[in-house]
Amino acid sequence: MTARVFDIIATVVRVVASAVAALIVVHAAFVLFEANPHNSLVEFSASIRDSFGGFTKDLFTKPNPKMAEVINDVLAALVWVIVGSLVSKLIVRLAPTSKAKTS
Repeated sequence: MTARVFDIIATVVRVVASAVAALIVVHAAFVLFEANPHNSLVEFSASIRDSFGGFTKDLFTKPNPKMAEVINDVLAALVWVIVGSLVSKLIVRLAPTSKAKTS
């Protein structure tokens, strides 16, 4: 039964990391297509990007600031997917193995 709990936790980690990455990619699309920055959906995705993807903010500064922000957003999303997947796999590996009863 405890192995099942570890599987559920691993799945939750993977889903949360993927959701954060998806919201960061949505922000990148909003920037790329020049969405209205005062729209509540755009503001929400920007706040998610700032909170969870801030580690790549201003990582690349190209002559075109819009493309630099899109590249930084996509890199942040990629990091979230990769780290979420690795942490999920680590959680599954740490799950105790069930020992079969021998009679």
